[in-house]
Amino acid sequence: MTGGSRGIGREVVARLAADGLAVVVGYAGNKDKAEEAADAVTQAGGRAVAVRADVADENAVAALFETAEREFGGVDVVAHVAGKMVLKPLVDFDLDVLDDMHRTNIRGTLVVAQQAARRLRPGGALITFSSSIVAQATPTYGPYAASKGAVDALTMILARELRGRDITVNAVAPGPTVTDLFLEGRDQATIDRLSNIAPLERLGTPADIAAVVSFLAGTAGRWVNGQIIRANGGAI
Repeated sequence: MTGGSRGIGREVVARLAADGLAVVVGYAGNKDKAEEAADAVTQAGGRAVAVRADVADENAVAALFETAEREFGGVDVVAHVAGKMVLKPLVDFDLDVLDDMHRTNIRGTLVVAQQAARRLRPGGALITFSSSIVAQATPTYGPYAASKGAVDALTMILARELRGRDITVNAVAPGPTVTDLFLEGRDQATIDRLSNIAPLERLGTPADIAAVVSFLAGTAGRWVNGQIIRANGGAI
């Protein structure tokens, strides 16, 4: 998987390992946190290894998948959690920042999806990460939402391109979720307001999102394919 060093990604690592899967914890730069996530799995009796990979670098991602095949015998589930989010009104958005974010969110998703399509075994699952913000049209989210709209399109089309392979392809689209990245720069009033958007009147947790990934990766989710699953407590 990618983006496994912190936040939602780290919780997904723990959940998939608890489900009995061996996990390759992909990370971009936070080596210590990624190795902590892998060590936690091994200390609990599971199998995991941390591997650095820029998701937009096709050679690095190929090496990530090769590690999974070499260490654990093959690839059955790919959870692509890695992403970047920069928020600013469209009129002021720096185009270099746009290119960097889209390199990770769009190119990175395509690169990981290519390797998944080539290497997943029958019965496998690819789970990409979108965002509920795509449908909410919230100011300052424009370039980020555009990148996640691209993830939606790539996911649904790849599900159809893999006809006959017995591989499911779905996207999870979280709503506001309590992570360090989400809390950074937000005052309590903003956090309280976002907590009340969903009818359940709370923010999501990484465990909430990891449970959806677990469902899609397991046998219970085999009839769900080519879908965008909005895990947001009913916010939209």
